Amino acid sequence: MNLLVTGAAGFIGSNFVRYWLDVHPGDHVVAFDLLTYAGNRSTLDDVFAAYGDHVTFRQGDIGNTDHVEELLRNNKTDVIVNFAAESHNSLALLDPARFMRTNALGTQGLCEAARRAGVARLHHVSTCEVYGDLPLDDDAVAFTEESPYQPRTPYNAAKAAGDHAVRAYHETFGVPISITNCANNYGPFQFPEKVIPLFATLALDDQPLTMYESNNNRREWIHAVDHCRAIDLVLNKGKVGETYHVGTGDELSVRQITDLVLTELGKPESLVKIVPDRPGHDRRYLLNTAKIRRELGWAPQVPTEQGIRDTIRWYAENRAWWEPLRKRAPVVESSWQGDPAGASR
Repeated sequence: MNLLVTGAAGFIGSNFVRYWLDVHPGDHVVAFDLLTYAGNRSTLDDVFAAYGDHVTFRQGDIGNTDHVEELLRNNKTDVIVNFAAESHNSLALLDPARFMRTNALGTQGLCEAARRAGVARLHHVSTCEVYGDLPLDDDAVAFTEESPYQPRTPYNAAKAAGDHAVRAYHETFGVPISITNCANNYGPFQFPEKVIPLFATLALDDQPLTMYESNNNRREWIHAVDHCRAIDLVLNKGKVGETYHVGTGDELSVRQITDLVLTELGKPESLVKIVPDRPGHDRRYLLNTAKIRRELGWAPQVPTEQGIRDTIRWYAENRAWWEPLRKRAPVVESSWQGDPAGASR
């Protein structure tokens, strides 16, 4: 099988390329990435070394339809897996147009290239955040695949628009698509702006961990490799045109994540600095994953707390990977009070 993986030099995309070639060593992957600030080609160095002719890197924009179509045709691409996205909520508040260009218009351009080239499947990776948020005081509620879209931030809205474009290309033009909406991912090679790598790298250097006042807000967490396993199943056994939720049911608050980081690294509580919330800060996300478990037999394999501890240790052991990336971060993580370029989690 020939795959085009977009966003392949980013966090989940690079984990997917590595996972796919480990499990399907006879396939060929074109790793496609624009290499914005969060894209790091060196993240794939071990993959290129291990798989040689089975993986090729190409730089480009998913919104450049002609370029993508040419790549698809030249490589006789069977499947596209789309991870390409701007995903940092803080940056979305500062530059909403950037998110619409990539997550909405870029996704539409990718769909058009897939339509022209006649690929066998376009798989689009979405997020739980398109549904808005859930109350903190009702543990029984969770988003299902039929939940209405109610995005609350520019990032969420841009991802929702991309999802709608993918579905529209299926319904109108017959493009064979599938979609997964995932919980918060964690694992190695995540750019140090999201809460787990951010807090781990700050704590390692004894710098303040800026935590929102609403630090009991909860997120559902999944290891990136478990997410990759789910996409593999959807591509091989899932129904064309369907959406599948991918999550663990394991919720942790920012306060709990912070405590895991401090405990794992042996750092003091005094590193924690409470700051005001950023605008549009969602309270809680939780996905109902009964469909993918029932229809495809998927279940997560990485225990969440142990996986997070392992991830914290990975950052402690891989300073050479993340330290040069710090200066790339486009948002200063501080207080939103009187600071438009403030904290986000």
